[in-house]
Amino acid sequence: MLQAQKENRGRLVDAALRITCRYGFGEASIADIAEEARIPVGNVYYYFKTKDEIGGAVVERRVWRLKKLLRELDKEDSPKNRLCGFVQIKVRNREELARSGCPVGTLCSELRKQSPRLAAKAAAIFTEALAWLETQFRALGKGADSRGLALHLLSATQGVSLLAHAFHDPRLIDIEAARLKRWIRSL
Repeated sequence: MLQAQKENRGRLVDAALRITCRYGFGEASIADIAEEARIPVGNVYYYFKTKDEIGGAVVERRVWRLKKLLRELDKEDSPKNRLCGFVQIKVRNREELARSGCPVGTLCSELRKQSPRLAAKAAAIFTEALAWLETQFRALGKGADSRGLALHLLSATQGVSLLAHAFHDPRLIDIEAARLKRWIRSL
């Protein structure tokens, strides 16, 4: 029984991730999420009492995915390769980014307008990424400049994601990623 409950909750969170990417958090309804998860809408309330609770689970899943991704990047043999790997994530996802925008950036922006409590929780996604990037720049010997360099790289990757979506042009990500990788290698 517990395994089935865990699976159903996981299906709801996965469905909420897809639905919020497709429609945005504000437009996503509990009924949409239930339908996507193939779970009766009345059963959703067994797992989540409010839409904000679903939003919290979406944020937790995004943080978990980012941490997992960063652990994979940590396997690279140098900070420059790890930073280039971070940029490469955008390249791998360029078609989706051009079509739907950055799911993390969009979620954080939307939550800031709709749910300050959830927005503060969602900021952890960028806080985690920024801290990891700063660690990489420190490993490159950039000392006090590391935080600013990390902020620059995170801003550049988020900015190009926004522009690729606005212009519906994944090539923008390729162009900016190549520029960022050259910059990283020059450090």
